[in-house]
Amino acid sequence: MNPHFPAGAAPIKLYRYAKSGHCHRVELMMSLLGVPCDPVDLDLAGGAHKAPEYLEISPFGQVPAIDDNGIILSDSNAILVYLVRKYPNGHTWLPDAPEAAAEVQRWLSVAAGEIASGPALARLVKVFGAPLDHEAAKAKAQRLFAVMEPLLQSREFLVGSSVTIADIAGYSYIAHAPEGGVSLAAYPAIRAWLARIERLPGFVGMASSPIPEGT
Repeated sequence: MNPHFPAGAAPIKLYRYAKSGHCHRVELMMSLLGVPCDPVDLDLAGGAHKAPEYLEISPFGQVPAIDDNGIILSDSNAILVYLVRKYPNGHTWLPDAPEAAAEVQRWLSVAAGEIASGPALARLVKVFGAPLDHEAAKAKAQRLFAVMEPLLQSREFLVGSSVTIADIAGYSYIAHAPEGGVSLAAYPAIRAWLARIERLPGFVGMASSPIPEGT
């Protein structure tokens, strides 16, 4: 249990979809921090995320969202910042030093940009049948990995030698990139980085889907 979580307080409600990488990064962060989580699974196919009662929680109709005993937040990256500031556990998940803080923010932007439009989008096509450009998404993923691979050959994590929320924001969709037909075989440093995250105390994985043949 996290020492900063009030005794007797209700677990944080996490409105989620189990195979969403955005949701998983928040669930993973809670587990690493030792913060109690009460998952509330939404039927996205049935439109639960667009229901009026959910739009009061997440106005853009997106998952995840959290309700921390009356504090309601949406957007996965914003939630990561909130969690590590509200419930520190002795590790510097979000550095204060200007250069390191800026690097973390850059990778949060990558998570919302290149990762979302690359490996995450490719997975949307293969796992969920989304009518999107799979080849373009694969190409974006490979360009992203071509940047990450040499960086991770020279450091253990995205922002130096210590894990930060940048790594947590990037992990889920990259770890599950093969489900979208994007192979990680050519990227040993990225695979080693994923393995380091998976060895963190409190790590929890995301529900997996079949990997397409030929990946």
